[in-house]
Amino acid sequence: MTQDPLVIFTPSGKRGRFPAGTPVLTAARQLGVDLDSVCGGRGICSKCQITPSYGEFPKHGVTVRDDALSEWNAVEARYDEKRGLAEGRRLGCQATLQHDVVIDVPPESQVHRQVVRKAASTRAMVMDPATKLYFIEVPEPDMDEPRGDLERLQEALAKDWGIGALDAPLPLLRKLQPTLRKGGWQVTVALHKDHRDSAHRLIDLWPGYHEGRLYGLAIDLGSTTIAAHLTDLRNGEVLASAGLMNPQIRFGEDLMSRVSYAMMNPGGDLEMTRAVREALNQLAGDLARDGGIEPEQIVEAVFVCNPVMHHLLLGIDPVELGQAPFALATSDVLTLGAADLDLTAANGAARVYILPCIAGHVGADAAAVALSEAPETSEDLALIVDVGTNAEILLGDRARVLACSSPTGPAFEGAQISSGQRAAPGAIERVEIDPVTKEPRFRVIGSDLWSDDPGFSEATATTGITGICGSGIIEAVAEMRLAGLMDASGLIGSAEQTGTRRAIPEGRTHAYLLHDGTADGGPRILVTQGDIRAIQLAKSALYAGARLLMDERGVDKVDRVVLAGAFGAHISPKHAMVLGMIPDAPLDKVTSAGNAAGTGARMALCSVEARARIEENVGRITKIETAIEPRFQEHFVNANAIPHATDPFPHLPDLPDVSFNTGGAAEGGGRRRRRRA
Repeated sequence: MTQDPLVIFTPSGKRGRFPAGTPVLTAARQLGVDLDSVCGGRGICSKCQITPSYGEFPKHGVTVRDDALSEWNAVEARYDEKRGLAEGRRLGCQATLQHDVVIDVPPESQVHRQVVRKAASTRAMVMDPATKLYFIEVPEPDMDEPRGDLERLQEALAKDWGIGALDAPLPLLRKLQPTLRKGGWQVTVALHKDHRDSAHRLIDLWPGYHEGRLYGLAIDLGSTTIAAHLTDLRNGEVLASAGLMNPQIRFGEDLMSRVSYAMMNPGGDLEMTRAVREALNQLAGDLARDGGIEPEQIVEAVFVCNPVMHHLLLGIDPVELGQAPFALATSDVLTLGAADLDLTAANGAARVYILPCIAGHVGADAAAVALSEAPETSEDLALIVDVGTNAEILLGDRARVLACSSPTGPAFEGAQISSGQRAAPGAIERVEIDPVTKEPRFRVIGSDLWSDDPGFSEATATTGITGICGSGIIEAVAEMRLAGLMDASGLIGSAEQTGTRRAIPEGRTHAYLLHDGTADGGPRILVTQGDIRAIQLAKSALYAGARLLMDERGVDKVDRVVLAGAFGAHISPKHAMVLGMIPDAPLDKVTSAGNAAGTGARMALCSVEARARIEENVGRITKIETAIEPRFQEHFVNANAIPHATDPFPHLPDLPDVSFNTGGAAEGGGRRRRRRA
């Protein structure tokens, strides 16, 4: 019997089968996908725009045919004629399911917009940018000395500022003569001089004395989110920050899925490159608008990213990164023109600096974290963990710094979770469970109130309670362990075993009911056995990577732990340790670094000395490749237990000593004694 078409929505990851002919909007609503519509599906409002993807998707186990959706109908054609649809877009209320399909819901079609939790830190920047302004007076032409205007400009720069060779792009050479004459032979020039270059490069010029400011973009190009900071190159001040979902998610939520998409679909790598470059232009344009500046004032950009994103940004096929020996096309620093990356929402002569990669699976984002946190200067042994779809891990002190990358997958981002969603207003982000009553309380993004506080319902009336994001699911699982609802193996107990009706049968396993909004037309938000398993797999990969670095250093403990990235600011050290995401350490020695990769990008944007420093330090970092280390699997299996099967966690409180792997009551109803090293 032929199965109904399967639809998979990104970035939510929600999926389901529906009869052929079902409108995409109908399927989205039934699955709880955040797809906007205010016109009742009549094709008027255009808010339900979606982007179908075609080709082979090994991660999802589907092949999407060209006829996966119905053909354009008269409503879509009329809308496209009158108001225009972006290339590849369809109206979700008009397109119907015909065969298996992967559908991306772009940010502008989502009711609850993504909250990109990668705000700029308040760290003061050391200012020595590569691009600076110079005011000069240029000698007028003389019949007796037949030299060109550019040559006399160069002589004036050499005389007044000690600047030697000058490279002038053709568009600026065209602009030179009218600018000089308009300014009465006085001119202000913007020159770029990187520490690796022998010559200055002309970026822009203005008649007379120009007091305008120059700006740069510090961009953290992640697998799931792209965050950027518009930065004043005079003082390092962040004028505006913004972020958006990486549109490549529709080709695969994790890096290897995107590599597989490139392998299985000819031209797939270029398709992903085009998607991310379009998103970067949108982000740059939004930042210029938010900051109240002209795009021409953006004269520099610094990128940090993992190796796969690095190659896809550059338009390089990442296929070699999908198989040993994981060879990069280049691991060196790159200095390019913005035009080389199709970055049009900036000055036409703007320059781009991309930090060096550390290894085939340890990218420029890890280098940026190393620049920000400087483990090579630490007196004590520091473990620095940048948690995301791909975790970057550093371990080091003055003696030696090691680095690795661990494939945690998208569960920490709220994907692959039954009620999971991206961080957006209405998503549960904090959870507490009373160990006696087993009753939960929670907070959602957009409100500072807990669910049992007076006024919570009114405060969340606009957003509703829509699902659970990455920080919420991590705290929920850890709290379930602390409350005795789940045993060390990750098994959820029954209502009889746990003493709460919130433990609900689900097939042969159980789930914990965190919130039931069905009475008000909202969702039931459960933590299922499948959710627990997804978190176990993610945290085990993270812990195993950290343990490999500790093995290399010959240690069983670290002095301090630094949590970087979005999770660093939104996950409590206690919950991270209860899960076993990180090795045991005193809780007061587990700190947050915020968006360390973004901070490193800003440091490189503001200082050529910082660029030189990280380029030198990257060469000294010892790289550990988790994919070929024989002990990785052993560490991974042991880390499946919560917090761990063998490693001691003396700094944790006693955890309930329960086991639900029986048909009857819980075994061992006492408390687990602390393991001592």
